[in-house]
Amino acid sequence: MPIYLICCFLVLGCGENSVDIEWKEGDILFQNGDCGDFCTAIRKVTTAYEGRQFSHNGLLLKEKGQWMVIEAIREGVSLTPLDTFLYRHTTPSGNPSVHVGRLKSPYRKLIPVALKHAKSLIGKPYDMAFDMENDAYYCSELIHLAFKKANRGKGIFQTPPMTYNDPETGQVFPVWKKHFEDLSLPVPEGEPGLNPGGMTRDSAIEMISNLESP
Repeated sequence: MPIYLICCFLVLGCGENSVDIEWKEGDILFQNGDCGDFCTAIRKVTTAYEGRQFSHNGLLLKEKGQWMVIEAIREGVSLTPLDTFLYRHTTPSGNPSVHVGRLKSPYRKLIPVALKHAKSLIGKPYDMAFDMENDAYYCSELIHLAFKKANRGKGIFQTPPMTYNDPETGQVFPVWKKHFEDLSLPVPEGEPGLNPGGMTRDSAIEMISNLESP
């Protein structure tokens, strides 16, 4: 399985109108954005819900009466207004490039503690190394670890071995090779992790809404 998409770095414009949907705290918003060569590499090794493509995700909560999304982006773990998140990437018709996932009933009791833990991480840096053991976070990792904390140290999402290799050549994708060389780090081939596309197919989640084609 592939690493989380580096498109989580992108923070573009914002929208004007919230989507008409019955939101619930703990909803996971899966976003489809363009991250160039990184996304091309990920698409070749990722299978997502209904064959779709996702580059980022965030966790919904209500803060002081307003819907917000806690997410890990280039600036670090951040709290973002829902409309800003939704309209960051849109379809040609102007709809948010977002699908909504909701935890299945056995896991919903974990949401309050997971949200509390996620909020405690606001300001932590983005995890450029994709290392599950450091004190930095990429988007899917943030959500995974928040629910793991709420579930007394037992993860509810699968964290399969990641791959950075092109299945056609068996070699590391050039874009990943350069990324880790720039960090002076080895490519973490085979290390556990998760990404938005893979999470959409996780047994803990039910995909409930397609905002691209409402």
